[in-house]
Amino acid sequence: MRHLRQTRALIAALPLALAAGGARALDDGLPELPVIGAPVAGGTGFHTPVTELARDIVWLDGTLMVILTLVTLLVVGLLGWVIWRYNARANPVPATFTHHSRLEVTWTVVPILILVFIGAFSLPILFKQQTIPDADVTIKVTGYQWHWGYEYPDHGFDYLSFMLDRDQLTEHGYEDQHYLLATDTAMVVPVNANVVVQVTAADVIHSWTIPSFGVKQDGIPGRLAELWFRAEQEGVYFGQCSELCGVNHAYMPITVKVVSEAEYEAWLDRAIDAYGGTPREQDLAAAR
Repeated sequence: MRHLRQTRALIAALPLALAAGGARALDDGLPELPVIGAPVAGGTGFHTPVTELARDIVWLDGTLMVILTLVTLLVVGLLGWVIWRYNARANPVPATFTHHSRLEVTWTVVPILILVFIGAFSLPILFKQQTIPDADVTIKVTGYQWHWGYEYPDHGFDYLSFMLDRDQLTEHGYEDQHYLLATDTAMVVPVNANVVVQVTAADVIHSWTIPSFGVKQDGIPGRLAELWFRAEQEGVYFGQCSELCGVNHAYMPITVKVVSEAEYEAWLDRAIDAYGGTPREQDLAAAR
């Protein structure tokens, strides 16, 4: 009986093993890419921004930090001045008034103006993220407990993406520091192209994000949400599921490889052949 169960387990794992082998062959055809979007030990800043959306977010964060610093210094300074000027020793006879209309109007109007100023810059950035442009590449991403599925609907193929074990990193071209970040397959996209990502989930809520792209979108079962990005630099970019989704939530990373247009076209042909997609000759014929 035990041998029967082991045989069944091996048979069940065979398709995944074959798919993983095919995935390695696909990735082996890509050029060696620099790892750009990755966390840095001890770092406190953002991942390197490589999209307009990400640069907007970094700029907004810096602007807000300046505003918050000035407000904090003002409030701390006022508190210090009040403590020094109106303590019992310096002011033995306290004032008896209870209202100060100008002061009350000031501390109401000034915060409103600050918020309006912030909104004047943050809302356009938010609207830019939510305004989906015409897609050069469309990819559907599905979150599972606990891995990702990628579908290229324009070409009729899909595949799964699993986190690599530590002893698999070298085989796939990664370093030990990329453990818990690298996956056996990656989403592959061309550089300087509008990529529209449709995000959903098959079981519970997941969240797909790449910090260097400035994008994050929850995947909700039964619903289809969208995000977009236009990566401007070839390289490898990492992200992780950002919605608590179960016991292995921390073990479903995301890998995106941004390649040249020519490399993407070559990878697309290999992927169509490996995953049984629609040959592009048929795509072109149907488009006519």
